[in-house]
Amino acid sequence: MGTASFLKRAQALLRIRNQLVRECLAELLAVFVLILITLSGSAQMVTSSGTKGDIVTAYLAGALAIMVAIHTAGGVSGAHLNPAFSFTMCLLEQFPWWKFPIFMAVQILGAFISAGAVYVLYYDAIWHYSNGTLTTSGPRETASIFATYPADYLSISNGFLDQVIGTALLIMGILAMLDTRNKSVPKGLEPVAMALLVFCIEISMGSNCSCPLNPARDFGPRLFTYVAGWGAEVFRWVEGRG
Repeated sequence: MGTASFLKRAQALLRIRNQLVRECLAELLAVFVLILITLSGSAQMVTSSGTKGDIVTAYLAGALAIMVAIHTAGGVSGAHLNPAFSFTMCLLEQFPWWKFPIFMAVQILGAFISAGAVYVLYYDAIWHYSNGTLTTSGPRETASIFATYPADYLSISNGFLDQVIGTALLIMGILAMLDTRNKSVPKGLEPVAMALLVFCIEISMGSNCSCPLNPARDFGPRLFTYVAGWGAEVFRWVEGRG
C-alpha cells in the first residue's frame, strides 16, 4: 500500500495540466523518436560500409519511424513532426499562427537532441569509420549520417525545386488521407498509410538530395554536426556539387 500511495502522489505531482506544455512535450518526444530511428538507420548503413544496411533499409527505417512517431504524439499534439506541415495547417486555419514558432522550435530542438543521441550511440563506429576525422565530403565522410547533402551534379535551383516538389507531395498526400470528404484511410491505419507515403517518396525522389522533406529533420541534426566538430562546412554547398 505504501508503494502504491507513493506512486499515486508522484503521478499527481508530475502530471502536466497545461495543454500547450503537454503538446510541446509530446511533439518533442515524437520528433526525438522519429529522428533517432531515421538517423540510426543511416548511421548503420554508413559506418558498416553497406554491409549492415543499404539505402533501401535506411529509407525503410525513416518511413517506419514516421509510424512510431505519429502513435507517440498523435493524440496529444497531432504529431505535426514537421514545420512544413505546421505551416500548412496554419494556412488552412486549422492551427493557430501563434503556436507555429513554438512548434517549429520544439521540432528543431527534438531533432537536435536526437542527433546527439545517435552520435553517442554510434560514437565508436563513427570514429572508427572516419579514421578520426569528421568530414562532410570524401570517401570517409560521416556528415551525411545526420543531414542530407546534394548529389555532385545538382545545382542550387534544381535542389530547391526537388525539395519543393517532394515536400508538396508529402503534404498533399497527408491532407488527402485525412480528408473525411475523400476516400479517407480507415481509422487507426493513418500512421501506416503515412509511413508508406514517405517510403514511396523516398524511393522515387531520393537521388538528388536524399529526401529530407522536413526542415526540422535536416536543420536540427545539421546544427548538431556543426557544434560537434564537423565545422561550418555542414552549412555550405560543397564545391563541385552543382
